[in-house]
Amino acid sequence: MSEKIRILSTKKLLQNQKQFLLNANFSVIEADFITTKAKEFTINFDSSSLLFTSQNAVKSFLENKKSKDLKDKKIFCVGQKTKALLEQNGFKVVASREYASELAEIIVNDFKNETITFFCGNLRRETLPEAFRKANISFEEIEAYETILTPQKTNSGADAILFFSPSGIESYLKDNKITGEKCFCIGTTTAEALQEITENIIIAQQQTVENVIVQAINFYSKTP
Repeated sequence: MSEKIRILSTKKLLQNQKQFLLNANFSVIEADFITTKAKEFTINFDSSSLLFTSQNAVKSFLENKKSKDLKDKKIFCVGQKTKALLEQNGFKVVASREYASELAEIIVNDFKNETITFFCGNLRRETLPEAFRKANISFEEIEAYETILTPQKTNSGADAILFFSPSGIESYLKDNKITGEKCFCIGTTTAEALQEITENIIIAQQQTVENVIVQAINFYSKTP
């Protein structure tokens, strides 16, 4: 890359994550287009298993004093970082997948008799509840955290944008347009939110911030 590529990240990166981009000679602009807030809730002890689809749900769950009493429950989760956070805190994950649709398939096929408490956010998608209803799996939802859109106008003139969630895209588009920018997305669910907006979509091979960054670096290192 002769001229510096301008990258806009729609969430503030950790210093080491940002450094990867700086070392690759990118110019980096970053801002949080969503914020999350943990909510207070009452835990029901009746379920045989617990389900988490994000680290935010786990963090909020761990703040509840009764969470430490549930380490004998089966745990289902989406995402390798969500799994790592649960295991670091002494919980046994019996099934984990990168996407909710993949996890739903496993639960429906192999754990149909479980009763599930699903810890989710206010903007959770229908993938898992829909699968459970169709399969007559007993579940309850606990809204463990709230996602708040924090739109802001950017005049960055970015060459590429890093997106990490459908809600981040929704927030970005409130005050900004996507024209010719390359859009690097953390997963297919995030990419789907851009399908009618742009064709310039590159999807990470793993659902991690680091892999989104790697995809951006790889893409531009191959670009003449």
